[in-house]
Amino acid sequence: MDHLFTVDGSTATPVAPTALAAEGLLERQHLQEWVIANPRVLGESVLVITSEFDRWADTDGVPARNRLDVLGLDATGRLVVVELKRGTADRDVHLQAITYAALVSRFDLDTLAQAHRDFRKGRGEVLELDECRQHLLEHVDGDWSPELLQRPRQVIIAADFPKQVTHTVVWLSEMNLDIDLIQVGLWKVKDQLVAGFTKVYPTPEVEEFTLAPARIETKVAAQKLEERSRAQNAVHVIVGAGLLPDGTLLTLTPRHGVTEGIREDVVTWVAEDSNRASVTWNNNTAKPLTWKADGKPYTPTGLANHIFTSVTGRKADGIQGTTWWDVDTAHVPDNVDPDEWGALAGTSLAGLAKQLSGTGRDWTSLHELLAAVPAGRWTTYGDVATVIGSHAVPVGTHLATCPRCPNAWRVLNTAGRVSPGFRWTDRTRKDSPADVLSAEGIHFDGGVAPQEARLSLDELRGTAGD
Repeated sequence: MDHLFTVDGSTATPVAPTALAAEGLLERQHLQEWVIANPRVLGESVLVITSEFDRWADTDGVPARNRLDVLGLDATGRLVVVELKRGTADRDVHLQAITYAALVSRFDLDTLAQAHRDFRKGRGEVLELDECRQHLLEHVDGDWSPELLQRPRQVIIAADFPKQVTHTVVWLSEMNLDIDLIQVGLWKVKDQLVAGFTKVYPTPEVEEFTLAPARIETKVAAQKLEERSRAQNAVHVIVGAGLLPDGTLLTLTPRHGVTEGIREDVVTWVAEDSNRASVTWNNNTAKPLTWKADGKPYTPTGLANHIFTSVTGRKADGIQGTTWWDVDTAHVPDNVDPDEWGALAGTSLAGLAKQLSGTGRDWTSLHELLAAVPAGRWTTYGDVATVIGSHAVPVGTHLATCPRCPNAWRVLNTAGRVSPGFRWTDRTRKDSPADVLSAEGIHFDGGVAPQEARLSLDELRGTAGD
């Protein structure tokens, strides 16, 4: 973050940066604790396994003197090695990170579980070793993979990076080492310190087009990481967009990663118990599916793998589970327009994520757009979603629950009817959106608003730019 401002209307006042050392903040007692409390700065779904780890030894049994700042585990099953510097990074900081990555690359599940138990114990939590082992297994989307453990991702956090470090990290990344550089900044705003973490390398463009082919050396590890990352990202996109309400039903349709013969075997197996084909969605990025067959939570890929193994007796490998689960459009959630919901028929979680890529839950643009829809005109959930880059279903759900949405009654379904899912946020209101629209000059015929009063998509886009 290069610049920070305090804003008062049209006035933006620059905030002068400060430094951790200048404010008496230390690397271990402060910066390290910030990261442990907020592991999202290390990437999506990172579980902190331990910190200040130094219990390794050389082959001759002499304890090593290296102390690892933070060790994490992401949902794809990769370890995350974190090196912290409160000031400008040393010129050889990347060598320290590589050393730690080499040391932890030999860790197995038992070693990690022991380290996690000791870490939690040091923070006042007493857990059994088996509990810690199960916690690590449940955090990973899919089966535990020793191959991925051998390829740790490295994260270096510092106030600044010398050019020698950035140049070397770029080259190391191209040589198959996965290293992120994150800059930590500090500002003082009215006697309140504000910290910010900015990923300076790799940028999303570099990550996608330059480094991705070289991130993982072995073909098996690359395939597993790709499938797990894709599934994990799909869940995050759907949860972030607010598309599926809690309690949404999904149905099983086996697709990716299995042959036609196995698909037929799965269908036969499911027919023996209809609960095997149904899950309930919860907006939980870790395990969003609850399987009706056993009532337990799963990731999409984890449940697909479980079903595959139950049917074939073999270990699953490479299944993209988000392609296996479709929206059950026969059951329409409350506050959702049935027509818009019906349009999701046959769409898998992976398909939904693809449609929603880039959307989120910041509804500021929606509020601004609705405020610009004039009296005597109406628009649709789908057109509103198109303009703000969302989907008709979360738009409708938001309108039914947000007391700050202006002119919500001016949004109808594609047929020009008031959605059956429409709700006033003021539950004491007895009038209908049609009553309000009629008072504004839009007269319904058989419950349908006139098309000539509908804003075209271009007109709606025009109001957004006004």
